Amino acid sequence: MASQNNLIQDLTELLSDLREYLSYQKELGIEGFPTTGEGISDAEMFTISTINDSASGVDKFGEVGLQTIRTKLGDCKRCKLHFGRKNIVFGMGNENARLVFVGEAPGRDEDIKGEPFIGKAGQLFTRIIKAINLNRKDVYITNIIKCRPPGNRDPEPDEIAACELFLTEQIMAIKPEIICALGAFAARTLLKKDQTISELRGRFHDYHGIKLIPTYHPAFLLRNPSFKRPVWEDIQMIQKECFDL
Repeated sequence: MASQNNLIQDLTELLSDLREYLSYQKELGIEGFPTTGEGISDAEMFTISTINDSASGVDKFGEVGLQTIRTKLGDCKRCKLHFGRKNIVFGMGNENARLVFVGEAPGRDEDIKGEPFIGKAGQLFTRIIKAINLNRKDVYITNIIKCRPPGNRDPEPDEIAACELFLTEQIMAIKPEIICALGAFAARTLLKKDQTISELRGRFHDYHGIKLIPTYHPAFLLRNPSFKRPVWEDIQMIQKECFDL
């Protein structure tokens, strides 16, 4: 009961922080947060629902944790990206993974099939993890946002805000030892740091008690093959820290 009360307290604090964040976004002139009920956003409603689940004894972080989150996400229309998407790309892999990879957003191939990292960049990603004796089934793969931006443009602030809480819940459900943030948007969103990926990579950071290492996105490597060496160095750091294979 004590642990459940602590969880409810943590989620209540998260809801307060979320309201403050949304208020700040509106002060900046960033709109597009659909509301349900009396001025409460869907993201807030998700947190409230999670609190209610905990109070009623639902095991939020048990074996059905990710499925529960996916159910809550539903046929998401929390931002404008739902207008052009074919599929929500929630994430896939080992639900008990020690290592989670977080990319930026689905691309064309991912949008068509509904799975993350399956295009050319995904094929390169698979080769990278195979180099340290891992397969896709050994890790969990997801993105900052779950729907493809038009023309594969960069995610926009309101789109990230609409998805970030679900990403946080995914990570909390899996409880990995290490997170690898692929690309600048993933690193900045998770770490809340306004630095380049070159400045952030090459070392571990802290994400709510979980070790996080940023590195270049595989799509970037396809355009800039000379950066494969630093990515390999980052992946070797993960291997040594988490797997020691």
